[in-house]
Amino acid sequence: MTIPYDFLGKVFIIISLLVIAGILLALVLGAYSYKKRKILFPNFTLFVLYLFYGPAKIICRVFFINDAIVDEILVEVRNAVMIDKFKKTKGNRAIFLPQCMRHPNCKARCDPIKGYECKMCGLCDISRIHEAAKEHEFDVYIIPGGSFVKKIIKTQRPESCIGVACYPELTESMQGASPFMVVQGVALIQDGCFDTKVDVDEVIRKMEECDV
Repeated sequence: MTIPYDFLGKVFIIISLLVIAGILLALVLGAYSYKKRKILFPNFTLFVLYLFYGPAKIICRVFFINDAIVDEILVEVRNAVMIDKFKKTKGNRAIFLPQCMRHPNCKARCDPIKGYECKMCGLCDISRIHEAAKEHEFDVYIIPGGSFVKKIIKTQRPESCIGVACYPELTESMQGASPFMVVQGVALIQDGCFDTKVDVDEVIRKMEECDV
């Protein structure tokens, strides 16, 4: 039995329209949840936007919307989904910081398993985060790359973590880490590959939520 090409074309068009409609719905739900802090259908939003991550960014550009909103939605919706479990974790907790937050004159050595070992010199914000982490019982890891996160998960087995990175990096790393632990993400307020900055008060606030 031969299936007519025109029928296959119609099926393809219908499927494409359904996919576009699903992406648009996920973007609208995600944007509403992000702006209003009222999460609607989070699992649907996460599933659709991760599955159609590239097409969702293209659709944003077609409508002259900054495609960074896709990453912001994915990070903030996942934060909201996991926040209650995050607050309840009392065991092994970690903070992952990008090495690009280090001061240019940083003298820290890089451990092959745990990443850079902060000397608490005070030249950058990392030392302040370290001090707060000690108070709230979080281990701090300054990582040169994603492979270090995998090593730390395997060797240290944290139950929960706070990840600091740019939104695209958080989107990818939170998806990869969430099957193994409870995750929360804090985006850099000044990104790039050098002298990056984070809202330290926001990172500390995340830690404090575990004290409730």
